[in-house]
Amino acid sequence: MTLIRLGYVAMSMELKNASPSKTMTFTQFQKIDDREAAIRKLEQLALTNLENTLRLLKHNVFHEIHFYRLTSRLIPLATHEALLDWDYMSPIKDKLREVGEYAAKNSIRIDFHPDHFVVLNSDKKDVFKNSIKNLKLHHLLLKGMKIDAVHRCVLHVGGRYQETEKSLERFVDNWMDVPRGIQKMIMLENDDKSFTLDDTLYLCEKLGIPLVFDYHHHLAHHQNKHWEENWDRVLGTWRDSPLPIKMHISSPKSETEFRHHSDYVDVEMFFRFLKEIKGTVPQIDCMIEAKKKDEALFKLMKEINKRDDVEIIDGSTFYLK
Repeated sequence: MTLIRLGYVAMSMELKNASPSKTMTFTQFQKIDDREAAIRKLEQLALTNLENTLRLLKHNVFHEIHFYRLTSRLIPLATHEALLDWDYMSPIKDKLREVGEYAAKNSIRIDFHPDHFVVLNSDKKDVFKNSIKNLKLHHLLLKGMKIDAVHRCVLHVGGRYQETEKSLERFVDNWMDVPRGIQKMIMLENDDKSFTLDDTLYLCEKLGIPLVFDYHHHLAHHQNKHWEENWDRVLGTWRDSPLPIKMHISSPKSETEFRHHSDYVDVEMFFRFLKEIKGTVPQIDCMIEAKKKDEALFKLMKEINKRDDVEIIDGSTFYLK
């Protein structure tokens, strides 16, 4: 049997006043005359975000959810070029460690999905440089939580720049300039417009990067629609990972807006995928990318509970029979 664990992204629809992404724009920062006071404000926002993250983790434990994606916006303006002298880690180190210890104690798998402007195959040096700076922030956050950073950040391949093959090879070339610690942190995901499963597999196999399969993205954008033919190759990219294989699940908003994520997950669409992979892997962690966040997870589990082809383990986990 295959064990399925569900997770959700960053925000809770149920837990009130618990945003982990409270922020300040640089324009707002500049309007505060006292720079030190403005920095203290940023630090307070970061501490609030971490406190809310801890609340969300406790919410997850209560609801038996073992997989959670942290927001990449825990520390506002952390990588802004005007704040390079700001030691943003010192004021939050205790709270960061508390978050990590709680996740570890309760066996919660946590990871990140850095924002779309992190582009490792960019042909612009400043974009690549800023991407590395952003990934270093994620590495520092994981280190501060005392969590092994290996395979904790999922990225898209990047920009296609009108030529897929050249863009793939530029990723390979740029990869050589990515620090080894950050390389180990990365997973790659097939996307819905630029890089198909086949394209992404090429990079993952060539560079030893785990592939996070996005079923919805594949249905929206593919060369070979028969993803099942490549499933063993996807599993192979996880061969040396200390973590279970992960994937992304979501459903189309509508036929006319197929690429857009729906509020919830279509249980039949999800199980069409699961029936194909049943028994091929002992465990797979499925990150729900639905607009309704944890509410989508709760609704999906209610629907799964009605099925006779599963064995329910807890609030977010089940076996495929």
